Amino acid sequence: MRTCVGVDIGGTKIAASAVQDGTILEQALRETPAQAPDDIVTAVADLLRELAQRLGPDRPIEAVGVACAGFIDRTGDLVVFAPNLAWRDEPLRERLEQATGLPVVLENDANAAAWGEFRFGAARDAEEMVLITLGTGVGGGIVVDGELVRGTHGMAAEVGHMRMVPDGHRCGCGNKGCWEVYASGSALVREARDLVAGGSPHAGALSDACGGDPGALTGVMVTQVAQDGDPAAQELLEDVGRWAGEGLASLAAILDPGLLVIGGGVSAAGDLVLQPARRAFARHLTGRGHRDITPVVLAELGNEAGMIGAADLASRRV
Repeated sequence: MRTCVGVDIGGTKIAASAVQDGTILEQALRETPAQAPDDIVTAVADLLRELAQRLGPDRPIEAVGVACAGFIDRTGDLVVFAPNLAWRDEPLRERLEQATGLPVVLENDANAAAWGEFRFGAARDAEEMVLITLGTGVGGGIVVDGELVRGTHGMAAEVGHMRMVPDGHRCGCGNKGCWEVYASGSALVREARDLVAGGSPHAGALSDACGGDPGALTGVMVTQVAQDGDPAAQELLEDVGRWAGEGLASLAAILDPGLLVIGGGVSAAGDLVLQPARRAFARHLTGRGHRDITPVVLAELGNEAGMIGAADLASRRV
């Protein structure tokens, strides 16, 4: 079995895992120098050297898979645009291959996570699947006939930017009413902060959690308060789940996948998000009552999904 490294380049950290057949052997971490592409390449190379030392000569690293948030061109050579990194038409694959001396596969982070779940996680028994990640935004990955769907330009599965509400809330992409403005961790925090700032009598537990400062409220806090039984926080998570389910119904109308998987930070709320998502999905599914209801399940690999998926894609490329 090949030992490959999966690297997850985010806006605040770079995580790398040495992976063998879906199993993580070693991990290493660095802060992301977000505004310096050269420094990011250097940081990745340093992580690989650290992992190689830990693995020893008997388990050489054979290839590297890199997952990053952004548009990856169809060739897998360029990061066309990365919203949280200083990359525009960045030839990242070539630069990393030069810096490491290893074959490199470049992939969108949500695509890599979808592949990880497809191969080794919640969708390992499925033939076709869709993963959505409910985090800062809404990411997506689609697998059809055992292959990732990348699209003509390599930018498929940007599902978070389906417009759900004409002239709704402004999205970071510049449009209004995108799905991720309603079904993401950012949406959850926005609504929770508004509730606290408005002095609602229902927001007592949320206000206590953030010390009365709405700006200090985080998604983790909201989830914890909800899991402790607070009705207001539970309603906020239910709203996110409902929006997620409605969007999944639209995706099912187009793709008819065998499995729908929900991952990302918001999925840590478990049934508080999953159950309303399932109800909304069944309610809005085209042809309901005359077709099977596609299962909607939680992802299994957590934050490691992207690294595991990227490493497996690199292994397959080799």
